[in-house]
Amino acid sequence: MGKRVALVLAGCGVFDGSEIHEASAALVHLSRGGAEVKIFAPNIEQRDVVDHLKGSPAEEKRNVLVESARLARGNIQDLAELKASEFDAVVFPGGFGVAKNLCSWAVDGKDCTVNEHVKSTLQAFHSAKKPIGLCCISPVLAAKVFPGCEVTVGQDKNVDGRFPDAETASAIAELGCKHVCKNVNESHVDKANKIVTTCAFMCKAPLHEIFDGIGTMVQEVLKLA
Repeated sequence: MGKRVALVLAGCGVFDGSEIHEASAALVHLSRGGAEVKIFAPNIEQRDVVDHLKGSPAEEKRNVLVESARLARGNIQDLAELKASEFDAVVFPGGFGVAKNLCSWAVDGKDCTVNEHVKSTLQAFHSAKKPIGLCCISPVLAAKVFPGCEVTVGQDKNVDGRFPDAETASAIAELGCKHVCKNVNESHVDKANKIVTTCAFMCKAPLHEIFDGIGTMVQEVLKLA
């Protein structure tokens, strides 16, 4: 039997939802690993909507669950319906939607609040000692919910201009968590908490390297499941 994995989305599109390449990479690697995947998203309004062609705010409202359904090909459920007892692991792709819709990191940084269903989902998997996979900006969810955990968002310095959001590592440390520096094609495993993280698009890297890094994260999650 393949592992049962829940994938949690935050909308559709890097600037206001889930990063599409990261979500796709996670789904491909999960499929290759023989996992049975079900997709979820919170049924809430997006914090904002961004015109991805212009890179500027759009004067409209969108729903996170409805937008996430685009990525899920319509096969998606409200995050409120997710039961950790029915799954072996949970995975969160990144994208600004994580920092805007799943929590308020984009506005409040380390002082952010986490959506109640996202928080209860993370806590349920953690309490059941089931692995949690996070990539790109989504490791901040673990840093906020599980003080003392270990995560990576890549490097803590902007090495060669490839890590423009390196200050995120400092904010994670301020939350009492350990940031572990890793390359884009690597992941970090916090064995004590069963949290697996990789930096993905937090690094300016070729798409195949980001894809490979997400692959290592998925492989480690499935090993722990």
